[in-house]
Amino acid sequence: MKISDTITYVGVNDHDIDLFEGQYKVENGMAYNSYLIQDEKATIMDTVDARFVPIWLKQIKECLGNKKPDYLIVQHMEPDHSAGIAAFLEVYPETVVVASAAAFTMMKQFFSADFSANQLIIKDGDTLSLGIHTLTFLAAPMVHWPEVMVTYDSYEKVLFSADAFGKFGALDVEEDWACEARRYYIGIVGKYGMQVQNLLKKAATVDIQTICPLHGPVLQDNLSYYLHLYQIWSSYEVETEGVFIAYTSVYGHTKMAAELLAKKLEENGCPKVAIADLARDDMAECVEDAFRYGKLVLATTTYNAGIFPFMREFIHELTERNYQNRTVAFIENGSWALTAAKSMKAMLESCKNLTFAENEVHIKSALNDESLAQLEALSKELC
Repeated sequence: MKISDTITYVGVNDHDIDLFEGQYKVENGMAYNSYLIQDEKATIMDTVDARFVPIWLKQIKECLGNKKPDYLIVQHMEPDHSAGIAAFLEVYPETVVVASAAAFTMMKQFFSADFSANQLIIKDGDTLSLGIHTLTFLAAPMVHWPEVMVTYDSYEKVLFSADAFGKFGALDVEEDWACEARRYYIGIVGKYGMQVQNLLKKAATVDIQTICPLHGPVLQDNLSYYLHLYQIWSSYEVETEGVFIAYTSVYGHTKMAAELLAKKLEENGCPKVAIADLARDDMAECVEDAFRYGKLVLATTTYNAGIFPFMREFIHELTERNYQNRTVAFIENGSWALTAAKSMKAMLESCKNLTFAENEVHIKSALNDESLAQLEALSKELC
């Protein structure tokens, strides 16, 4: 795939994978992106997952013919992008490997070799001339590993953005970018909002007309849309005004309360209401929605003197990713101990700028007139 007259996509699509990073469902597969810059110095940007290295090398050979690459730039050492380094150097032993010092340390961990004879160590602000192309390297530590560099090509005005601006899904599948990019960002990068903000500030100093991430499509049109979403996500702002209700239910009574609240919110004119069963719906999508909407309702039962396991895991996923700047409400159910709300609040105490709703719903086994009145009051408060 030609990105420009001088840049070619040489990545691969993976439709065999079921779980990315061993946990995220990817029904539409994944793309592992790699790019070839053809200039006086031919340059490869990153490698691919180990299972696709032979295909990747074949594509490079088809593009270069008898010409040999001068540089292999390694922006990120996660194995889905770096697994091909050793095999590449067996085919092209004279290629110079360009990476941060931290990346070369990781190479020794992965390959028992740091390829010292091929090393060119780069740091933030360093440049590399390929001919008409000049590459500038920008350190992006913890977006989302510590060794990450992104690369700006001033000739084509391309930002090779490593995992930033990536998404789930193979490139031969049509799907909404924002949905899978949001799930990818919040699940994988979301903990590191401050570091993403630092990268966005660096990116704002250069003229970017194309973004080439390591996952997902090349972005060339309406870049302000993607940059705006990254600004929202990385600053933990509210993307969509509305309410997300996340519940667990043992015998159906808590589910009934959650669904009734959703109905009342819609009747009261709430702009958007989403609801999920944490035991059955995709956990990553539930986490995504908690960060997307401005208000969150947690509904669960007292369980083993704590809270139901799926709710405990869900709240842990939120706090691990620096959940903040939201309104949170509670529905608790307990036949012999109403302690779930207290437990949930305790789990959230480390979060910044959370506002707890004044109204809570306390269900003793099943809904009654008192808890129904509490549901009504909560629905009015949230809207």
